[in-house]
Amino acid sequence: MEVANSDNHCKNSAAVVSFDQFTGSDAADDVKKTAREQREALSGEPKCVICGRYGEYICDETDDDICSLECKQTLLRKVVKTQVSVGPSAPAVRLAATDECFYVRESESDDKSGPLSLTNDQTELLRRKLEIYVKGKLVPDPILSFSSCNLPLQLLQNLAAAGYDMPTPVQMQAIPTALGGKSLLASANTGSGKTASYLVSIVSRCADFRLQHSSEYRKPLAMVLTPTRELCIQVEDQAKLLGKGLPFKTALVVGGDAMAGQLYRIQQGVELIVGTPGRLIDLLIKHDIGLDELMIFVLDEVDCMLQRGFRDQVMQIFRALSQPQVLMYSATITQEIEKMGSSIAKDMVIVSIGEPNKPSKAVKQLAIWVESKQKKQKLFDILMSKQHFMPPAVVYVGSRLGADLLSNAITVTTGLKALSLHGEKPMKERREIMRSFLVGEVSVIVATGILGRGVDLLGVRQVIVFDMPNSIKEYVHQIGRASRMGEEGTAIVFVNEENKNLFTEFIEVLRSSGAVIPRELANSRYTVRSYPVGKGRRKRKYGS
Repeated sequence: MEVANSDNHCKNSAAVVSFDQFTGSDAADDVKKTAREQREALSGEPKCVICGRYGEYICDETDDDICSLECKQTLLRKVVKTQVSVGPSAPAVRLAATDECFYVRESESDDKSGPLSLTNDQTELLRRKLEIYVKGKLVPDPILSFSSCNLPLQLLQNLAAAGYDMPTPVQMQAIPTALGGKSLLASANTGSGKTASYLVSIVSRCADFRLQHSSEYRKPLAMVLTPTRELCIQVEDQAKLLGKGLPFKTALVVGGDAMAGQLYRIQQGVELIVGTPGRLIDLLIKHDIGLDELMIFVLDEVDCMLQRGFRDQVMQIFRALSQPQVLMYSATITQEIEKMGSSIAKDMVIVSIGEPNKPSKAVKQLAIWVESKQKKQKLFDILMSKQHFMPPAVVYVGSRLGADLLSNAITVTTGLKALSLHGEKPMKERREIMRSFLVGEVSVIVATGILGRGVDLLGVRQVIVFDMPNSIKEYVHQIGRASRMGEEGTAIVFVNEENKNLFTEFIEVLRSSGAVIPRELANSRYTVRSYPVGKGRRKRKYGS
């Protein structure tokens, strides 16, 4: 959808829409001219940002859903008025951002107009202070501000509007590395701004490419793969926020939504595809999608994407590309994943922030020894305690059926509104559950590992691990949901001998975080090392 006389549309209060360009085809007669001609939106369908009817079309200038030419004109008039009315003194819109609270600020005398250069000694000192560890050839210096790396002005404004005042440690090092075209493997705690660190590079490079290479049909330039639909939705929302006002459009390719709509969106021309591997492969097999211009390939939660059932799917997609830049991110990266990453991307730079594979220091862990038959009552006691329950909270369980049964039991026993969330629920229902939870209508969500990775649960400061996951790596991801933007949170963990395979690693995690180790855990016959169980005493443990 385009506006006629686009060079002057910002000068006119009412822009005239070119009918034959609305859908990118000659079928101009099918375009709804007024809102009255459009039907009401069904549940789960996109809604017009002006009138709320079915958002059948997308406004090219703003990337918003609209229902008709009438509403597009109204939307563009609002945009023009906003551009005219907002001056230097207008307060910036502040939105939540997934940042940590540790920043390096520029001094008042620094020149904001150009990039700041650091000496080698200053660079090493900065990395040491912020625990930025790098490995690779010709690694660029970390940046001290977003304006230090020649980003488009509109992107800098979008970052400021979204609350990104200063880069976090992972952003300081990952953004200049990615902008320089180097492949990257980055590890940092949850809530450290990893998503923004790759989206800034994607938006900047894609926008620059479009400005230099105009073409009628715009093929995708970047692709982000994640393991869950929830994380895909979140990544695409953040990409739209950062790309607003730039030649940058996105397509969401996940199961649960109609493939026809996803295909149409890509065919209209997008810069970024965000999707899950399975649905994307289905789309590529059934339809001809040009990926020959794709230059950036991102694996979010890479440790998950290169293991389990995802690896073959990921490699199938990767082999269809023509040697793109590869960016890989996670809070937990093992040496095995590092080796696999190196086999995919040559001359890769490795960046890690803080201690690798450890929980966020902002999360206080409270491990409680609870026998399996008593876990449910212990959970109820916590949820009914004014001292210990800090809503909204996420309770992690090991099965989908367990999530359904426990959420019902919580509601019946405590009176709290609790809902379950897992992969068997339809996409429409999952979106509504997340909305209800994030706006405060629901106090407790009982979830499987679907909410354990990557998803920003803003406002959540308490996580209860009812069923320990199968690996400490997943445990680190789950309790990380209790801390966003570096704010303190609490993780309550139920443990008993059913988790004996994790005892040794679990004790190490608790000790490294300064958490109390339950006496039953320290004294268990499945603990294979010596751990302090009291002041000045050590007790030797033997494996069985």
